[in-house]
Amino acid sequence: QVHLVESGGGLVQAGGSLRLSCAASGSTFSINAMNWFRQGPGKEREFVAGINWSVGSTYYADSVKGRFTISRDNAKITMFLQMNSLKPEDTAIYYCAAQDKVTRRYAYWGQGTQVTVSS
Repeated sequence: QVHLVESGGGLVQAGGSLRLSCAASGSTFSINAMNWFRQGPGKEREFVAGINWSVGSTYYADSVKGRFTISRDNAKITMFLQMNSLKPEDTAIYYCAAQDKVTRRYAYWGQGTQVTVSS
């Protein structure tokens, strides 16, 4: 089992920045990759950014490219999402998720952290 805890959400004005963190614990050796997802009000959950845990390769949704940066701290088993130039449409609950090496399923999810961007 992998336990994920997000932090860093909050209220920010448009154009501002926030940094989200996702700390992993438990059977972290089973993690292949970790992603950020978000779900805005009245919207379906969508992919935001991801990182391969061993190689460090990263990938982003088109809507956040150039504004968001995903990174990791291997020693602390923590993932980050630096969000710059925030827009009101970035308002959502942000979740981190871990992909299992064997099943390739995103089997582990955090509780989510609210990000609200005011116009």
